Amino acid sequence: MPWHLDSWKDKPLAQEVAYDDPAAVASVVAKLSQLPPLVTSWEVERLKASIAEAQAGKRFVLQGGDCAETLLDCQPGIIANKLKILLQMSMVLVHAGKKPVVRIGRLAGQYAKPRSKPTEERDGVSLPSYFGDLVNQPEFTADARRAHPRALLDAYSHAALTLNFVRSLTAAGFADLHHPEYWDLGFFSRSGLTRELRDEYMQTTERLSEALRFMEALGETTVDELSRVDFYTSHEGLNLHYEAAQTRQVPRRDGHYLLTTHMPWIGERTRHLGGAHVEFFRGIQNVVGVKLGPKVDPQDAVTLLTCLNPTNEAGKLVCITRMGAAEVERALPPLVSAVTAAGLRVLWMCDPMHGNTQATATGIKTRSFDDILLEIERSFAVHADAKTHLGGIHFELTGEDVTECIGGGLTEADLDKNYASVCDPRLNYRQALEMAFRVGSWIRRASAPRQSPTRA
Repeated sequence: MPWHLDSWKDKPLAQEVAYDDPAAVASVVAKLSQLPPLVTSWEVERLKASIAEAQAGKRFVLQGGDCAETLLDCQPGIIANKLKILLQMSMVLVHAGKKPVVRIGRLAGQYAKPRSKPTEERDGVSLPSYFGDLVNQPEFTADARRAHPRALLDAYSHAALTLNFVRSLTAAGFADLHHPEYWDLGFFSRSGLTRELRDEYMQTTERLSEALRFMEALGETTVDELSRVDFYTSHEGLNLHYEAAQTRQVPRRDGHYLLTTHMPWIGERTRHLGGAHVEFFRGIQNVVGVKLGPKVDPQDAVTLLTCLNPTNEAGKLVCITRMGAAEVERALPPLVSAVTAAGLRVLWMCDPMHGNTQATATGIKTRSFDDILLEIERSFAVHADAKTHLGGIHFELTGEDVTECIGGGLTEADLDKNYASVCDPRLNYRQALEMAFRVGSWIRRASAPRQSPTRA
């Protein structure tokens, strides 16, 4: 069927927001459509080219950030810390894989969250669920949980402020791989970072800096590719009023570009083939991610991916698998086999967070560091067996000293020390950096001739 900017409105809309003032929504959407874009089509196309190279095994993709951003997190220290941990992790992966790393932050737009239930009940009181700051507020009051159309404009402005600060930092040399010591600041003084991890990171820093200087002395052209830092944004494209308002045609390019972010993704709850989200995202030129869980039918996935990328364009699709450590060896091989047999060009990325969520005996939502590692290792092994390659990792993490995931230095008794997430648990700084070293070792093994990661 022909696609147009509003064709999604004729399809069933999963996770629909119950706005009580349609006229106010229309007014806000009209205003958003007149505001400058948050990203540019040039950036979108540059990312697509990098994803195409990652599909061919020439790059590796690191995607990470908050499960749900809040408007209160639009602060220089918090933003810089997110950037720093992604840069430090990417440097470890560059050193391990000897290939450029594409850095994609879950930021400047990750303000909406899908919910399993539209309402939440406490002490006999039922209110709408918290759908993220793009929609409402987490406080359990009637006014806070009301879907405010004005929140769409507030989210846009905070995303713009975040992007402006990130671009200022990267343009000023903050992200220069020649000077990774600029990223450390107070991180290494934290008591939670072990001496072994600190020493390993410092050795990696020194080796990479020496290697860059040596390559430059030889006039090696690939040094620019290894040392240049491009930083992209991503978020789940959940609220189609927000996304459609910033989708437009641009001069001298064909098609429509979604310009709230470089790479939107479709979630597990909204990837229905006949639904509004698939209808909307099949018509844009951006790289599009698709979350695929353990219940996905492989042939249904092939149909979905073909719908989203009918011309099989390179760099267009990212399959973000979120199977869970217990299910990945069962569910991932037939999915990879079906997509490969269909000849579809996709980047395989592992999201080891969402399939490994659990609750403690007291009802606290958490994730196991060991389960996260196990899903990554088993995903590497599945792709090695299939003679495909895992080209990216998708983490929920923060540069702050939170206590939300158990393992990696934290026990269940530590969770209440600094559990700051408004939604899902995130890796803290120490856990994320340790994760990077472990992933780096598997990338190194996967790249070695006739070797593949061992199954746990």
